[in-house]
Amino acid sequence: MTSPDRGFLLRIFAAAAVFAALMCAAPVAQADERYAAIVMDARSGEVLLDDHAEEMRYPASLTKMMTLYMVFDALRRGEITLDTRLTASRNAARQPPSRLGLRRGNSINVDQAIRAIAVLSANDVATMVAERLGGSESRFAAEMTARARSLGMTETRFVNASGLPDPLHHSTARDLAILAQALWRDFPQYYGYFQTESFSWGRRDSRNHNHLLGQVQGLDGIKTGYTRASGFNLATSTERAGHRVIVVVLGGESAAARDSQVEYLIDGAFEEFARRTDPNAAQLASLPTHRLDIRLAPSVLSASAGGTSLARPGVPQGQVVQTLSPIRAPLPPDTTAPGADEDPND
Repeated sequence: MTSPDRGFLLRIFAAAAVFAALMCAAPVAQADERYAAIVMDARSGEVLLDDHAEEMRYPASLTKMMTLYMVFDALRRGEITLDTRLTASRNAARQPPSRLGLRRGNSINVDQAIRAIAVLSANDVATMVAERLGGSESRFAAEMTARARSLGMTETRFVNASGLPDPLHHSTARDLAILAQALWRDFPQYYGYFQTESFSWGRRDSRNHNHLLGQVQGLDGIKTGYTRASGFNLATSTERAGHRVIVVVLGGESAAARDSQVEYLIDGAFEEFARRTDPNAAQLASLPTHRLDIRLAPSVLSASAGGTSLARPGVPQGQVVQTLSPIRAPLPPDTTAPGADEDPND
């Protein structure tokens, strides 16, 4: 038997080394998180809670908050009116779900467009608005980014009007909270659109994707979002007893878990305001955890918490509470979600 060729052996060893390096690197890549959250006092700008709030994330359809900000600004400047007709281009008609289902040449007015975006999160309508106001969606996205900078959103870049996936399209929980605050502050005459519970188009009657509307006391907006890359996102604004709180949660592993996390943070914020007037009231900082929405095995949770259960009533079945210890777990993309990237129900 002839001895193995030396070059062949070197190639085998090199391939093995590359494979080993990739295997070692894989857990690092998988440890990346999508989760981020912020709780902000809308009137003072005080941040009550910051959890990865300055780290870049994919905003998904929370992008449409800026799309609507630009629409409201155009209305204020008289560039358009609520009765102005918008016509769908071929490009707009080809946008994936969520969508209104417009065909090329179909038209709706601005009032209908706002409702379709705020309630249904319609990508085809967002593109139609962008083309009308910016001449093209790319130009409109550049204008959105410039406006974001003027509002203090320093880590945001938009490349489309809908939030559909693009590696260059990013924001942070803090920036999105600033945007939610700006919508409420700058356009009180239009902010009520975010409270719209349903939108009818043809034979279709769609409910608002924000499932917390009408379920959480004082919550009056503002926007949901989902792509496989971003996870389930939600920005909310809630008013109680003279205080308005903005909560943004990004990267939820399900809509239900995300909603529970948002509600948990809202309640914690108002408990903090109560504590400031009543020292015997609950305190936000004393809550057992900042997060409800994380994928951890119950055995891992019990070990990290010293065997103490931190389960909270109302947490969706299958969800557990993460302690404040530095345990991290990946939130992998949901490959079972309907549609290509955007969830037509969120």
